[in-house]
This record gives sequence, C-alpha cells and structure tokens, in this order.
Amino acid sequence: RMGGQLSVDPSVHVVIVGGGFGGIAAAKQLRDKGVPFTLLDMRDAFHHNVGSLRASVQTGFARRTFIPYSETFGDSFRQGRVVRVDLEAQVVVLEGGEEIKFSHLILCTGSDGPFPGNLNEVTDRKTAIEKYEDIVKEIQAAQSVVVIGGGSTGVEMAAEVKTEFPEKKVKPSLSSQVLLIHSHIALADQELLPCVRQQAKEVLLEKGVELLLGEKVHNLSDLSLNVNQKDMKLLTDKGTEVVADLLIPCMGNKVNSAAYRSALEDKMAENGALRVNAHLQVEGLDNVYAVGDCTDVKEPKMAYHAGLHADVAVGNIIKSLAQKPLSSYKPGSVTMLLAMGRDDGVGQFNGFRLARFLVAQGKSKDLLVWKSWKEMGQIDPK
Repeated sequence: RMGGQLSVDPSVHVVIVGGGFGGIAAAKQLRDKGVPFTLLDMRDAFHHNVGSLRASVQTGFARRTFIPYSETFGDSFRQGRVVRVDLEAQVVVLEGGEEIKFSHLILCTGSDGPFPGNLNEVTDRKTAIEKYEDIVKEIQAAQSVVVIGGGSTGVEMAAEVKTEFPEKKVKPSLSSQVLLIHSHIALADQELLPCVRQQAKEVLLEKGVELLLGEKVHNLSDLSLNVNQKDMKLLTDKGTEVVADLLIPCMGNKVNSAAYRSALEDKMAENGALRVNAHLQVEGLDNVYAVGDCTDVKEPKMAYHAGLHADVAVGNIIKSLAQKPLSSYKPGSVTMLLAMGRDDGVGQFNGFRLARFLVAQGKSKDLLVWKSWKEMGQIDPK
C-alpha cells in the first residue's frame, strides 16, 4: 500500500547520510510511510543554504535559514559526522566510533565550498547563526569588498553586497566599486543559456559591481578571507594589483565525498560524485542509493533536483520491499534562477529566459525560506 503506513519487516532500517534538501525530503517520506530510519548530519539544524548569501548581508536573516532537525524528526535524527561506510557489516561509522546499522543506505552528502556560501562543520544552530551575524558585521565595516569567483555563487554574492550596501566601494587600483574577480570570461553556471549569463553580467554592471574577468587571484593563500583588514593586496596571474578590506571566497564548490570515499572509491567519478543507475542505486549495489549533489547525474546541482531524487530513491526502497519493479529518474530541461539581491534576478525555465521581475518575485524576495519551514512542518520565525 503506497498511500498509508507500510507493514515493514523489523530488519528494515534506512540510514540517510546528510540532512540537506535531499536528506530531509527522504526522511519526511520515510516517516510518512512508517519506515524506520535514522537521519545523520553534522549540524543540529537543516541549513537552507539558498539563503546563506542573504544571511551574510542582512542582520537577522540567518536564524530563518537554520531549522532544528529534532523538532521535525525526533529520535530519528542523530547529530554526528560519518567517517566511513562499511558495506560488509552494513553499518555507517560516526566520528567517535559509534556504528549505526542499515538495511538500506541513502547518501545525500551534498557539496562543500567556502563559507559563507556553505557551512559544513560540526556545529549547533546558535553558533551557526552567530557565524553569519559576524560576517554581516565584517561586510558592514569594510570600505571595499572583493568577491573571488564568478560562478553562480559569486555572482549572487556580489549582487547581495551591492544591493544591501550600495555605497560599498571595492577599490581596485583602477576604480572604486564592489569587485568580482573571475578566472573565466563568462559568468555564472555553464549550464545556463548564454543570454541568461549575459543578463547576469548586465545586472551586476547596472548595480555598480566592478568586474575583473579572465584573471585568477595568485596570492590567495597569503590572504585573510571573510575578515575586514585594511588594504590587503591581491595580485592576479596577469599582474593586476587590487587593494581591498574584505575578501569573500565563492569559488571551488566540490562534491562532499569524505563519508563514502573509502568504501565506494571504485564507484566514484573524477569529481567524487557517485555513479548511479537510472533507479539512483549506486553502481553495482542494490541497497545503496545516492541523491542530490553527490550523484553523477548530468544536470545542474540544485536543491530542487535533490528533492526529486529523494522521491525516486525512497519510492524505490519501498517498491523493492514489496518486490515491485523500480522507477527511473529522468533529468528534465534546465530550470535555474539566480537571485541578484532582494530586488532583481535572472533565470530560465524549460530552455527560455525569464523576465527579471518574475525571478525577483519568485525567488529573490525571500529565497524560498518559507518553503523549507513548511517542508519541516515548523513555523518560520520571520
């Protein structure tokens, strides 16, 4: 029976590694179907990281981006970092040595990148919120800000800073605006339509963000990131010198493979993502599924896709218990929205560019924070 609770064999216990968008979607469905599960994450609260850049520029926004797990999932949630998976013994091992047994495993470890776009560390909600409130203060105090990296995160970050603090100068030796440095010429995500990438550039220029494209910061390892320090000198590989007070790193997002690397190394793509079949089972394993950013599915890594993957993975675990044929995941056409500050945005839907005001209305205003509180069945403390 797919509708209500299932009568489940007592040996069934699903372990979900990672409580991002895919992890909470999977946990919610298992709970609603009455399938025993444990959700593991190193934080004690779900991070609505779609709002992390706004939380870096707007006081009081961060607390809306962290939603406590245990209020939603009770004892089915455990805080801890998974250090390895043991496929033979069918257990995941936590830092500190504790083992949690599984009959089925769903890996939703997501991707990792520098703060403030990501916050992947063992932490509690209060400390996490303080970390964002601190960077708001650093940005407020800085005379000049450089955003390093011009993928989608960097583009959104530069727009957030300039929208919230239009007077901020990022003063390269040549001029005086918020500066975005990117090692490529085209901005944002390569999966986006060229006209959308071009529009992202136009919005940044309209807002007064200065662009330094086709250059890479050369002395990054010598510089302090995310802290306000007068007159830091950045050098690029082309010899350009930039002086600024605050450097915000927005480059180098990578798949978070630490939890499963030792057990599944032979099933990983170059970038650390797991090779999966059409049912989202990890290659050659029928009780291990991967969901979201850590799958090698050819599509942009997005919260929305992680939720769709979770539907398929949980549906297939339930079908396999009932010995029914499994369903397949089919990537659709690319829908992507970039919030360019709270009042603007660019994006595409089913291969067509969207009007900026639609993206601003649909995403930029509150970055879909309400949707995650609703998903977690809790009240948004706005």
